[in-house]
Amino acid sequence: MQLTDLLESRVVLALVVVLVVPAVLVAYVLVVEAVVGHLPKRVSAGVRPWLWLAPALVFLGVFLIYPTIATVIRSFFSRRGDAFTGLENYQWFFTRDDTLLALRNNVLWAVLLPLLVVGLGLLIAVLVDRVRYEVVVKSVVFLPMAISFVAAGVIWRLMYEINPEVGTLNAVVTGLGGPRVGWLSTAPWNNVMLVLVGVWMLTGLAMVILSAGLKGISPELLEAARIDGANERQVFRYVILPLLSPTIAVVATTVIIFALKTFDIVYVMTNGNFGTEVIANRMYKELFANGQQGRAATVAVVLLLATVPIMLLNVKRFRQQEERR
Repeated sequence: MQLTDLLESRVVLALVVVLVVPAVLVAYVLVVEAVVGHLPKRVSAGVRPWLWLAPALVFLGVFLIYPTIATVIRSFFSRRGDAFTGLENYQWFFTRDDTLLALRNNVLWAVLLPLLVVGLGLLIAVLVDRVRYEVVVKSVVFLPMAISFVAAGVIWRLMYEINPEVGTLNAVVTGLGGPRVGWLSTAPWNNVMLVLVGVWMLTGLAMVILSAGLKGISPELLEAARIDGANERQVFRYVILPLLSPTIAVVATTVIIFALKTFDIVYVMTNGNFGTEVIANRMYKELFANGQQGRAATVAVVLLLATVPIMLLNVKRFRQQEERR
């Protein structure tokens, strides 16, 4: 009976999302246009954009701004959120070994992941550009993006399994006469092995974006550089790389943000054990395992503060590009 009720509630919710929400938006647009149409042109020109943006601004406020402000406020309160504790939760975060370890591991992710993803993506994009098997190679490299990060974690956890009858890597190592290796339990190399899973997942995305940017470079410009005597290495360094730098910056920023908020891979493969803890996984543990709402909110705020500067740099770079245009 409970299962039936659950299914019925989900069906009703789906109908609301598919039918009611679009209908309400269409009715809103019609009403807005009917009201604005009776206003003077000078007034309607200034009012119409804000009325069209109003639904999006409401959703933005309800689902983004309000939760952010509520999380920041909650970080100054106790476990159950009923007593103001000031900066006590932040003092806890920056004086605990496990939280500082998570912060250190996130820095490691933020350094290694963009370097490897952007480097490999650029290398593949350049090497397979304008060759017959380009589509095949790109399809194979992009294939991991078709699965979730949880599925990738499960796959690579089996790959790293210490039992050579299950773990592919240890089967190769023992087959060559070497000892079994605890890929996920040997610090600090286990963090690198986790990062490699992220590299496997994201290299295809970086390759596709960089390849699109590469194909946007004028062939005449490259040919002119070659006619002037530049070899392929010089063409890449002095022509292709500078022209691709905005695209590289976009990819690197995206990957860095993912590295800072990484959770799925660590949770599935190690759950933060063996020195692999990251900030997002620490936040999950504090909220759902320890019941520490204030501390979980504090970890979330720290993660937000780590992400904001990167987003601001990205916005600044976009504005500079628009000014150049």
